[in-house]
Amino acid sequence: CKILRCNSEYVAATLQLRGPGRGAAFCTALRSYSLCTRRTARTCRGDLAFHSAVHGIEDLMIQHNCSREGPTAPPRPRPQAPNAHGFEPLDVCDYERSFLYKHGRPPGFQHCAAFGDPHIRTFHHDFHTCRVEGSWPLLDNDYLFVQATSSPVAKGSNATVTSKLTIIFKNMKECIDQKVYQAELDNVPAAFQDGSVNGGSRPGGGSLAIRERSPGRHVEIRARYIGTTIAVRQAGRQLSFSIRAAEEVARAFTEEQDLQLCVGGCPRSQRLSRSPRGRGRVPAERARALCREMLPVEDVYFQSCVFDVVTSGDANFTMAAHGALEDARLFLPDAEKLHIFQ
Repeated sequence: CKILRCNSEYVAATLQLRGPGRGAAFCTALRSYSLCTRRTARTCRGDLAFHSAVHGIEDLMIQHNCSREGPTAPPRPRPQAPNAHGFEPLDVCDYERSFLYKHGRPPGFQHCAAFGDPHIRTFHHDFHTCRVEGSWPLLDNDYLFVQATSSPVAKGSNATVTSKLTIIFKNMKECIDQKVYQAELDNVPAAFQDGSVNGGSRPGGGSLAIRERSPGRHVEIRARYIGTTIAVRQAGRQLSFSIRAAEEVARAFTEEQDLQLCVGGCPRSQRLSRSPRGRGRVPAERARALCREMLPVEDVYFQSCVFDVVTSGDANFTMAAHGALEDARLFLPDAEKLHIFQ
């Protein structure tokens, strides 16, 4: 029985009626109310609310001299019903709002970064310094593939830096075409490989977009359809990568996709100590003084900065660590986990 719907439509139609000219509109609303009750008569025959409404309409029509014949208002369009938590259903290409609608709470997020030597901060707050020369996957899941290509920081050095980043946003039927972003040293474009700056011509194409933060040095890619933001930077002669990903997205992979530096960190055979032995290109105390100017807290970002400056002799590595810390400040859901001490 849908008599409550008839009641609510009548109340909505008459709520704003005021003044001497309300009569015709009021009669129209009553006729619409009567028509609605007749349509529900078969299913509402034994419902007291139904019979009460029918008698009430009769009385009101007599009181206001409303004729039974005349115009009726078209049925009001029914809004989409809110879910159990009271949130309106929303665009499938807006991950955060859709998640809120489905679950009644905002999604959780995870952060990963690769910068400098490279140093990897994993989704689980592990921190590794890696040798990893060649190409290695940072991420490989149902939505994203991110590959970092590393080369030696200096001739004869065990330390390496990221010289190329490839990011593939996988085809998502409702929202975006597959898009590929590629950055290399001295070429950090504010566009995808095909020259576009969004997810394509699909209705949700705008849910993937690139924004240039600093020309040729820093871009931000927002993938709203998967609740993910990526920052790519160049500082000195290295590239860095930072991501804030929805937990559901970060975990969307199979056992076969087991090699992901953002998930498991560097393989043990590829890890380096952040206390380089032997002679560096810059004295350790000088490196510490340079890093302290940019990184006053002596956490792993500071330690990584010192390692990179000593190993490479390039003071620009202070900017790499500082940029990674700033991204973490923006991307980490829990500010208390910003600094890691080892």
